[in-house]
Amino acid sequence: MKPVQTPSRNSVRAAIAALLCGGGAALERTAIQLGMSPRSLQRHLAAMGTSYRDMVAEVRLNAACRLLVESNESISEIALRLGYAGTSSFSRVFMRWTKTQPVIYRGQR
Repeated sequence: MKPVQTPSRNSVRAAIAALLCGGGAALERTAIQLGMSPRSLQRHLAAMGTSYRDMVAEVRLNAACRLLVESNESISEIALRLGYAGTSSFSRVFMRWTKTQPVIYRGQR
């Protein structure tokens, strides 16, 4: 069996961020980018105390906060860019994460 190098949290975050910009951060695509099988990636993340789903949510939140503050993109453009079906689903998730609406978050910064 071929040894698999353990990816760092930062390398997984970077792979997810790159794939989000390209249309979607599916587990399979991220694993391929990191040179491992999807199951190996899941095992490595579990050993780090996290999951792929949690990592994607973390990357999306960081990107959303950054885009809301640093760009003039509309909230609907940001939602689509981060892989959400629309503004309402993005707004619901953002509210759950930050307890603030995206438009209010943008205005406060």
